[in-house]
Amino acid sequence: MKTFNYPSNWNALTERPSIQTENLEAVVNNVLLAVKEEGDVAVKKYTKQFDQVNLEDFKVSEAEIEAAIALVPNNLKEAILQAKKNIEVFHSSQRESVQVVETMEGISCWRKSVAIDKVGLYIPAGTAPLFSTVLMLGVPAKLAGCQEIVLCSPPAKDGTINPVILYAASLVGCTKIFKVGGVQAIGAMAYGTATVPKVYKIFGPGNQYVTCAKQIISQQGLAIDMPAGPSELLVWADKTANPVFVAADLLSQAEHGVDSQVVLVSDNASVIDKVQAAIKRQIEGLPRKGIAQAALENSLAILLKTSNEIIEFINKYAPEHLILNVSNAEAIANKITNAGSVFLGNFTPESLGDYASGTNHTLPTNGFACNYSGVSLDSFVKKITFQKANAQGLKNIGWAVELMAEAEQLEAHKNAVTIRLKSLEN
Repeated sequence: MKTFNYPSNWNALTERPSIQTENLEAVVNNVLLAVKEEGDVAVKKYTKQFDQVNLEDFKVSEAEIEAAIALVPNNLKEAILQAKKNIEVFHSSQRESVQVVETMEGISCWRKSVAIDKVGLYIPAGTAPLFSTVLMLGVPAKLAGCQEIVLCSPPAKDGTINPVILYAASLVGCTKIFKVGGVQAIGAMAYGTATVPKVYKIFGPGNQYVTCAKQIISQQGLAIDMPAGPSELLVWADKTANPVFVAADLLSQAEHGVDSQVVLVSDNASVIDKVQAAIKRQIEGLPRKGIAQAALENSLAILLKTSNEIIEFINKYAPEHLILNVSNAEAIANKITNAGSVFLGNFTPESLGDYASGTNHTLPTNGFACNYSGVSLDSFVKKITFQKANAQGLKNIGWAVELMAEAEQLEAHKNAVTIRLKSLEN
């Protein structure tokens, strides 16, 4: 990690690292266009080209799902069931009851949450098969009442999907599962093919190609969960923090990918030194040491002077994950305005949120926590408003509408009210 002592210019420190990929958008556009025009033919072609898998049928069968379920160890099934239960409890609490509001006598207004009919879930399975993301997306989709839940995940070299991903997908109620990854998966769900249904909104993380594809299809009118990039974590540690815990938290995010970023902020130089030393010890035992090491090269340790300065920096950086490993964590949390998900105290590792505490781990990255929320039950519904006026209500409000419509020179708008009012007079 690069160390910065009392930096005055924060702009460069809040920029995220990225892998330089020439002609990224052009490549993605070409694949999307081919999938749009050629459908399944293009999906199979790019699966063979990018994943080195030649599949005649990329829809996962019931027999494949049953075989995969049998391969998952029982203790892992128990862990997944516990995580699913907690996610259900937390997301169920987000349901809103319909409240009818009488804005004035005779005028009633209300709002209702209605599920998005068809949603698509993208589940990465490259260096790490993210079956936990199946829970994070599938559980709220099912709770919301989505009729069709389509899941795409890239196949392994033998043409199969990771069995735990299939187990989780079956558990949450995915209606169709496809062995398709990358840009071709996003295109298939966005445009629809003979095999893959067109959906109305696409969810899920991915590499730069997948992220670019999601952004392009969102510009074409299809909804996505959020702009998302590589994983990131910021930890604020004071003198009460355990440096060994902090190091473990930072490494837990660094191992996600070479383009991930972790940031340590403190007002105590000794804490930073101790955490750096603990990182060096712990990283040696990690199977994904190479990935974590590459991420650490783009990561930061920042020494600032005061708590207020640290709060200001956090809100400017707007981290995906924020750990407040400080003595007054709950009081500090009230001053955080920009973060995807916040973890308080010595005994709340970010891993809890990644897997099983109940909150969602699909969160805004790259500073988008300034204006985006993480995935929730609301992500899978539309809010439809309703209104009803009785005769007295129209009399009470009609004059205001007539005057406003006339002032905007929209005579037909005015007439829609005036004609009714005259009929009531007669």
